[in-house]
Amino acid sequence: MGCVENVEALATKLGCKVGSLPSSYLGLPLGASFKFVAAWDGVEKRFRKRLAMWKRQYISKEGRLTLIQSTLVSLPIYFVSVFTLLRTVRLRLEKIQRDFFVEDGALERKTYLVRWTLVCLDKRKGGLGVKCLSSLNKALLCKWSWRFANERGALWNQVIRGKYGEEQGGWCSKEVKGGYGVGLWKAIRREWHIVSNRLSFVVGNG
Repeated sequence: MGCVENVEALATKLGCKVGSLPSSYLGLPLGASFKFVAAWDGVEKRFRKRLAMWKRQYISKEGRLTLIQSTLVSLPIYFVSVFTLLRTVRLRLEKIQRDFFVEDGALERKTYLVRWTLVCLDKRKGGLGVKCLSSLNKALLCKWSWRFANERGALWNQVIRGKYGEEQGGWCSKEVKGGYGVGLWKAIRREWHIVSNRLSFVVGNG
């Protein structure tokens, strides 16, 4: 990219600041590639920062479970709502949650007696109802597919349709191919089958 002359003067006139990529907006690092684990370091840092505020030795196991469900699971929402959560990152975040839940601040490490996947099961199925980060990620990505089908008048929707086209009667965009700046919608489009497999159409009289 070329250098912009008088950039400081332009920024002053427009009432903004001069920045550089990667920068952060709404907690998301702009210009960073989320295909790399390092781009998710900020999420893990938030987890550990929040844990540092809690004195786990004074919190009951029920209290720790509540904090995981109400706070820790919510911290990466912005990220996992638009990007595919890398398996390595998911395992690291789940380990932080698991350690916080099992350990009580004592020096000795405690053994995990139950797999975390079982802890994440619905209470009716014998679990504790902790949201599974992988399932949460897929659900939030699928939500965009549903919005694409229903919010056709939205500007972002028209941009996606104009760039990639549409198929299946406008219910989804065409499959995204190529590697030129399509990572965001490519990940969302990849999960379309989850939505389509759960759709049913009713013939009307119109």
